[in-house]
Amino acid sequence: MMGATMDDKALAMQACPVPTALPFRCVLKPHRSLSKRGFMIFMGVICGLSFIAGIVFLALGAWPVMGFFGLDVALVYLAFKLNYRAARAVEMIEVTRDELIVTRISANGRQRAETRLSPTWARLEATEAPDGSVGLALASHGRRVPIARDIGSDQRRAFAVALSAALRLVREPEWPR
Repeated sequence: MMGATMDDKALAMQACPVPTALPFRCVLKPHRSLSKRGFMIFMGVICGLSFIAGIVFLALGAWPVMGFFGLDVALVYLAFKLNYRAARAVEMIEVTRDELIVTRISANGRQRAETRLSPTWARLEATEAPDGSVGLALASHGRRVPIARDIGSDQRRAFAVALSAALRLVREPEWPR
């Protein structure tokens, strides 16, 4: 979450609050710390610097270099646009008393995959790498489904707490409340 403020981190981690009742629904979206306004400012600075450097090389007689500066700007723009497009992908997790459903929707809006598990038997597995990053997966009856891959480790930890609470609610007997 480079460039994000503490408020942004807190907001992202509160996106899936710890449930007190079922159904539990959570939509996980990749975080992008650079806003559209920030992107426009960044591209303006890149364009300005490339233009100034291109003029300097043009004045020195190396006019072909100016085209390469334009190519650099175009490639940076393309890379950011592809990154923002990839950020439109979402993962939806839903827990009811009867089903645990993991739905992945690609950046172009098409459903890529849907996995249905029994929430009674599903187990949340969390693995922590030496670098501190956390990986999450749902395991049930020999199947292992990685989840929350597109969000940061802090958000994965917060999501793991919320999903674990939802799975505990499934396993609790239904007492009148």
